[in-house]
Amino acid sequence: MEKYESSQKQILKSQDRTYEKLCDLRNLEKYCPKDAETMKQVEMDDIEFGQEYISFKVKMVGKVSLRIIDRESPKMVKFGVEGLPVSANLWVQLVGVSETDTRMKLTVKADIPLMLKPMLNSKLKEGIERVADVLKFMLEAND
Repeated sequence: MEKYESSQKQILKSQDRTYEKLCDLRNLEKYCPKDAETMKQVEMDDIEFGQEYISFKVKMVGKVSLRIIDRESPKMVKFGVEGLPVSANLWVQLVGVSETDTRMKLTVKADIPLMLKPMLNSKLKEGIERVADVLKFMLEAND
């Protein structure tokens, strides 16, 4: 299993509030960009939000879903990734620094075949950072 981590992101909310927002993924839907240009930039389309999942179409991959499979209040939510040609999991880790400062880091563990690693390593590193930035924006937005 290969491990990819985002840089640490600062969310200007309490750890408890950030965790609550993350545990019902429908909370994030209203902050998801809907304009065609933004969606083209992130190479995603047809995003759907449920209480415990997000699914979307990814260019050249197809439909991908993130489904909550574990959680530890208020510091971690683990997602199973479905729809990829490899098995993968995503962890969102939250650390409260103060009532208005939570640090977030994303970790992906993926079972990537040896032959694909050279092609995918840079894309996965870039992708997890992009996902962390988008998630930070969504979690930090005011309700």
